[in-house]
Amino acid sequence: MIKPSTDGQLSADAGVLLPIMAPRLQADVHPEGYADLALWGAGSLGRVRFSPITGPYTYAPNRLVSKQGGVFVAQSLPVMLINGVSLQGVYPARRCAWWHEPDGRDARAKVSRSGHRQIFEMGWGVLIAEARDSDLRIAGGASRDEAERALDLSSEAIITEAAEYVARCDMMPDADPLMRSMVSQGIHAALSSIRRDENGAFAGLAAGQAYSAPARTYYRDGYWTMQPLLTLAPEAVRDEIRLLAKGIQPDGEAPSGVILTGPAQSDAWQRFVADSKANPKTHKRAVPEYHNRPQDWWSDHFDSPLFFVLFLDDYFGVTKDAAEVQLHWPTVRAIMDRYVSLAGPDSVLPLKPRNDRDWADNVFRDGLVSYDLGLFVGALDAVARLGEGHDPTLAEHARKTAILARREIEARLFVPATGGYLDYGTPGTFVEDHLALDSLTLSRFSAISEERAVGLLRAFETRLETRNNQEQPYGSWGVMCAYPPFKRQSDLRSKTAFPYRYHNGSDWPYWDGAYAEERLRHGLGGARYALTRWWETCLDNGWIGAVEYFSPPYGRGSLLQGWSAMPAAVALKYGLDAANSEPMS
Repeated sequence: MIKPSTDGQLSADAGVLLPIMAPRLQADVHPEGYADLALWGAGSLGRVRFSPITGPYTYAPNRLVSKQGGVFVAQSLPVMLINGVSLQGVYPARRCAWWHEPDGRDARAKVSRSGHRQIFEMGWGVLIAEARDSDLRIAGGASRDEAERALDLSSEAIITEAAEYVARCDMMPDADPLMRSMVSQGIHAALSSIRRDENGAFAGLAAGQAYSAPARTYYRDGYWTMQPLLTLAPEAVRDEIRLLAKGIQPDGEAPSGVILTGPAQSDAWQRFVADSKANPKTHKRAVPEYHNRPQDWWSDHFDSPLFFVLFLDDYFGVTKDAAEVQLHWPTVRAIMDRYVSLAGPDSVLPLKPRNDRDWADNVFRDGLVSYDLGLFVGALDAVARLGEGHDPTLAEHARKTAILARREIEARLFVPATGGYLDYGTPGTFVEDHLALDSLTLSRFSAISEERAVGLLRAFETRLETRNNQEQPYGSWGVMCAYPPFKRQSDLRSKTAFPYRYHNGSDWPYWDGAYAEERLRHGLGGARYALTRWWETCLDNGWIGAVEYFSPPYGRGSLLQGWSAMPAAVALKYGLDAANSEPMS
């Protein structure tokens, strides 16, 4: 449906959904002629209908252009321009999110007019539409003042800001159209994850469009999203570390994410959580059940504290900002104490409780989990590096523990039959020993030997790259996150209960990027398939924006997923020749 062009943009004869994310404003612009708008920290603002834009179309990050008109999004303020159309109606949101139960004063928007402007004031945000001739400008704000300030931007200024943003995302101009467009859209996913509050201050890295109600930022999503931002926006990485530090408890426990809502949305969310806990039978839609603290999004995730340590280490590795390390060192100590205490008898490896609280949050993994243990060894190495000069005792303890952990991983988790490592379980009792792409953490953080890492990557090439796996029935469509499907159905819930869906075999572009990077780091080449096959599938299906996950029988997850910037980050890090290299025998 969509073809990549030589300039890195995307062309289409038929209109497709254009997802939009800017520092404050976000929207879905539908080809039928309407846009659903939301504001970071506030929630849904409403729907604006307009006459459809006719094709053919050229798409770029946060922009659509046709002969008739187009869609252009500002970066400095929450306003967008749709030109070449006529306004057909504005429908303010009745709630900030599906879970919001507005009271009487919030139930209806206050509607007013001022010249060409239609103004809709809700209890949590403001939406203004201004139609002049064939220009339709739409602004949002947490207040009327913020929305009106955004409308001070002229149409020409909005178009200019949109063009500058497209140019900023176009970071591999010498690449072929497929690779160039993938990098452009991937960098867009990373940059657009940097959110702002109404005063322009940093307000977290968003996981994607679907994570703004309540507005929240994640440890694991943030870690992968920030990989390109370490060089593009290191100050945002620093500020993200500071936000995530607030979610870590004195005992080193951390939630999946930290909630960052504005006042009105925060009040609505807390009312909903309190009511859902008091009256669970009245709430039919699923909500994570473990919101132990007002700031927590799904408390006590096994991988989150480890990602915080890795976040800090990667940031220091690029910036050499020792002050930031010192600031968070007490938190690092608490995290290390926590994982040492979780080790099993006669072991240094922390045991995960039977729950669904790490990245595979549809799977009740327990015992030794390769993914988590790779993160654990990576965090130990980070502590050994970061603490060497100012906390040598902890640094030496981390170094010795890492040595023992590596020995134990090789002895207990290696699966000779596959050349991989067990996904999870307790050897001698039950183990899920299929190939799981998330065990890449063992290679990424050098928790296994070079020889075993190469063997693991070869196993992934043979079994998880769908072009080489003739047992799965869908042809060549990407890199599966697991194969064969999980053995024990009782360990699965929700989407993952179905083979090839979600954690049970979908393609996750962020894992594609991590896999491609390991192939390149170990000199195996063959990165292009992982870096681009998922993007080809997106274009074939009319999906613009870095998708969260997909599989042929079940479609896609959400668009503009921040961590799906990983393939773009790897292509830029290693360069075009490496990204295009063929597999080495």
